[in-house]
Amino acid sequence: MRGYSQLQLKKIRQHIKNGGLIAYPTEHCYGLGCDPFNRKALRALIKLKGRNPKKGFIVIASNVQQLKDIVVMPTNTNEFNAVWPGPVTLLLEAQQQKTPVILRGKHSTIAVRVTKHKLVIQLCNFINSPLVSTSANFSGLKPGKTYKNCLQQLGRRVMVLPGLTNFAPKPSTIIDWHSKKRLR
Repeated sequence: MRGYSQLQLKKIRQHIKNGGLIAYPTEHCYGLGCDPFNRKALRALIKLKGRNPKKGFIVIASNVQQLKDIVVMPTNTNEFNAVWPGPVTLLLEAQQQKTPVILRGKHSTIAVRVTKHKLVIQLCNFINSPLVSTSANFSGLKPGKTYKNCLQQLGRRVMVLPGLTNFAPKPSTIIDWHSKKRLR
């Protein structure tokens, strides 16, 4: 797939703006996402997955600038060039006053990633916002890897977007930016 049409993008943006959930292809698997600032959508995502609300979520963006209202950016963002864009997720200090507690769970940090997946870049650029990105599955089950698989698992509960995954053989690496400790 080359990309989403303008009509598709407008429908997706309206769905997200209205608090809807989407399933979309990412580097490794399909992700479930929503507006990271919409508490109603975040609660719906937790309920759909059967997820512990204390866990918090990953947020995916098309560029570092989209993350400025989510995390406290280090003074030298050029250091990110070694890992982004790509399947590397960094734990950074959350913008405490701007981010919903439900987004970060029990943590003072948030896991964020700048993607190189062309469809996610197109989507985030069009809606001019990052997206929540948690694996498209019910907690404890394997994540959906294909459009068809997501339709079967999630049915009509989310808007499933077409596209391909699988250019990353495993889930994103997660690194605590401050300690440099690899967590996954």
